[in-house]
Amino acid sequence: MRFYLIAGEPSGDALGAALMAGLKQLAPDVEFHGVGGPLMQAQGLASQFAMDELSVMGIAEVLPKYRALKRRVGECAAEVLRLKPDAMITIDSPDFCLRVAKLVKAASDIRTIHYVAPSVWAWREGRAAKMARVIDHVLALLPFEPPLMQAAGMGCDFVGHPVVCEPVASTKQVNDFRTRHGIGDAPLMLVLPGSRHGEVTRLTPVFGQTIQRIQQSCPDLRVVLPAAGAVAPMVQQLVADWPVKPIVLDPTQLGASAATEKHAAFAAADVALAASGTVSLELAAANTPMVIAYDMNWLSRTLIRRMLKVDTVTLVNLVSDTRVVPEFLGADCTPEKIAAGILGVLKKPGAQTNAMELTMLRLGLGGESPGLRAARAVLGI
Repeated sequence: MRFYLIAGEPSGDALGAALMAGLKQLAPDVEFHGVGGPLMQAQGLASQFAMDELSVMGIAEVLPKYRALKRRVGECAAEVLRLKPDAMITIDSPDFCLRVAKLVKAASDIRTIHYVAPSVWAWREGRAAKMARVIDHVLALLPFEPPLMQAAGMGCDFVGHPVVCEPVASTKQVNDFRTRHGIGDAPLMLVLPGSRHGEVTRLTPVFGQTIQRIQQSCPDLRVVLPAAGAVAPMVQQLVADWPVKPIVLDPTQLGASAATEKHAAFAAADVALAASGTVSLELAAANTPMVIAYDMNWLSRTLIRRMLKVDTVTLVNLVSDTRVVPEFLGADCTPEKIAAGILGVLKKPGAQTNAMELTMLRLGLGGESPGLRAARAVLGI
C-alpha cells in the first residue's frame, strides 16, 4: 500500500508519526511519501521538502512567502497525482492542506483523508461544508466531532486524542522536582501564558498581577512557568518584576530533560492558571486542577464573541459535558476575578477530579493508541 502524507507543523508531525507507526503495524508493506518533520522521517518518510517551510502563521508572516507556498501546493498535488497513492492524508494545517486536496480532487478520484476536524462546534460551522468538497474522510480527535463532519457529507471516525499517550510524572519524579527547586510542601502554582508572542505579551502582565493578589492569602506561594522555547527569552523579561520569582523552565536550556521536567511540573502543581487551548487536556492528564484565562485585542474579542457557538471554550468542560473549570475570558480576564477563581480552586482542589478523569476516558485513555486507531480508520478495518 502507498500513502502520501502532509504535515505542516510539529503537532501534525507527531500525529503523522503515530499514524505511520500504526499503519506499519497493520500493513507491513506500506510505503510513505509526502512532507513531514523529524518524527515522520524517523518512521520512514523521505520528506519532499522541509516541513518548516509550511510552519507559518499569521497574515504578516504568510504574505512574504505566499508565492513560495503556492508553488509548494502545486508541487505536492503534482506528486500525489504522479504517485496515485491509496490515499492522501493531510494533517491539520488546513490553509495549505486543503488547497492541495482541491487540486488533487479536481484531477483525480484519489481518496482524501484529513486528520484533525475543524472546530466547527465552536465557530465558523461553514468550514465543514467547504472541506467536504475536497475531503472524503476525517479523523477526529474529539468524541463529539463525527456527527458534525458526517452532517457535512464526509465520513468521520473518532480516533482518540494524543494527550492520552503523553507520559505522566511518577510520585518520585514529583517529589524530586519539589526538592530540586526548593519547593518542599509549599503551595505550587503552575502558570501557562501560552506559546505565541501576542498572547504571552498580553497575558503575562495580567497573570503577574493575579499572583500578587493570591500571595496576600498564600504568602508561601511558589510559581513554576514552563515556557515554550520560541518565547522563553521574552518570558524571562516579562516575569522579572513579578512579586513571586517564578521557576521558568526553558526547554532550550534543559535539553533532553525538558519534557520530563515539564511533566513533573504539571503533576507537582496544586493549581494551574493557563491560557485557553489544548493545554487544559494536558492538565487533566496530570490531574491538576485549573483556571483558564484568555484575552485578545478588542476587535478580535468582539468578532469572536458574536460567532462563538458554545458557552465554554475549555476542552475539559466540553468533553466531560460539565462546567467545573472556571473561565475568565475577554472582559473577565482581570487579576481580581482570576485570583478569586484560583483561591476558590485551592479551597476545593478535588472539585474538578471527576471531570478530568471522565475527559481522559472519553478521549481514549486505556484503549488502543490514537495512532493505531487512526491507522485502522485509514485502512477501513
